[in-house]
Amino acid sequence: MPDLSKRQFLKVLSGITAFSQIKKNPFESFKSSISPLKLAEAEDFWLQIRKGYPVTNDFIQLENGYYSLTSTEVLEKYKQHLEKINSISSYYMRTQQVNDKLESRKQLAELLGCSYENLIITRNTTESLDTIIAGIEWQKGDEAVMAEQDYGAMLDMFSLQAKRHGMVNKIVSIPNHPQSDEEIVEIYEKAITPKTRLLMVCHMINVTGHILPVKKIVEMAHKHNVEVMVDGAHAFAQIDFKLADLGNCDYYGSSLHKWLGTPLGAGILYVRKDKIQKLWQIYGDFGFEDSDIRKLNHTGTHPVATDLAIRDAIQYYRKIGASQKEARLRYLQNYWTEKVRKNPKIIVNTPLDPKRHCAIANVGVEGKSPKDLAKILFDQYRIFTVAIDFSNVHGVRVTPHIFTTTAELDLFVKALHEIAG
Repeated sequence: MPDLSKRQFLKVLSGITAFSQIKKNPFESFKSSISPLKLAEAEDFWLQIRKGYPVTNDFIQLENGYYSLTSTEVLEKYKQHLEKINSISSYYMRTQQVNDKLESRKQLAELLGCSYENLIITRNTTESLDTIIAGIEWQKGDEAVMAEQDYGAMLDMFSLQAKRHGMVNKIVSIPNHPQSDEEIVEIYEKAITPKTRLLMVCHMINVTGHILPVKKIVEMAHKHNVEVMVDGAHAFAQIDFKLADLGNCDYYGSSLHKWLGTPLGAGILYVRKDKIQKLWQIYGDFGFEDSDIRKLNHTGTHPVATDLAIRDAIQYYRKIGASQKEARLRYLQNYWTEKVRKNPKIIVNTPLDPKRHCAIANVGVEGKSPKDLAKILFDQYRIFTVAIDFSNVHGVRVTPHIFTTTAELDLFVKALHEIAG
């Protein structure tokens, strides 16, 4: 695609100064003029996008993976939803809630590339995947395979099932810098036995940002008649994909307040149609057929304004563009990691291979514990990260977002070199 002239670029910038407040998407004509990779490097452009977010000035926010702030546009619409629902209260809950939630489910399913009948809205990835782990009718001696780099809440739920039902958890370890996809697939395959019922795999490992070859793992596991549950907490709306790209996985869960930009407390759970009926719901609810995924969604009264704001977040995400967002996030990660990888005292725990990462990376400094590194970064440099110190990952997780500037990352790089020096 052709590059933009300076005049064209300035025209685009002037058209998006109030990007967060307009309905017409200024990207539409722009997308046909410049590739996502070129756009990713256009700092002035993303500085305009930053104006659509209520970014704090108190510190540099490089921990957007836990919960990323909602854009101003979505936040304002969320407030309107709260006020509307509050004004008619029970009337809304009894007459409009179900239809509104269905529409949000349909739009999420379209983004993921599945039928809405296979997807429900949850509160987070933990709730989604724990619903599956607890919903399987485990028998004594049944086995599940997972990695020590998986999220702790799910590992804890597997431990609970082992304690309760006598099933067995087999835990593997994923290298930070694998030589090939086949190396990773083989690690999981070696743990499978005739007793294995379920394999859990991260789409993107939360502590390092390592994107795993999920499709190959799913295909391998299915050859052994093993179901696959994918933890997509950080992948959904960070990288551009559809469910079909992952093979015919059995279960997929994600959080929406991480990278889609919804208000806090929203997630999704996908269950393959033929897997729904055999799952036990956590809470008793006999209002749906066993084959209806909504049987798994009985959590009582919950903040329904969040369900409405999901649609606003989807609209904003589409304005940015999935490929444009992914390209910018990937560019930001590469921007800072390539400036520190050659320092012998700085350890990057995220693969160099571009197909194995996007926004998230993990970095450590020789002689500094992750906890101390995170403290120094915040106390001395006002840079917020999170310490990760287990398994083969010892460093701080760094998660920039599309509102992060290269100037902020320059300060982060400078801090790392000074700490390592």
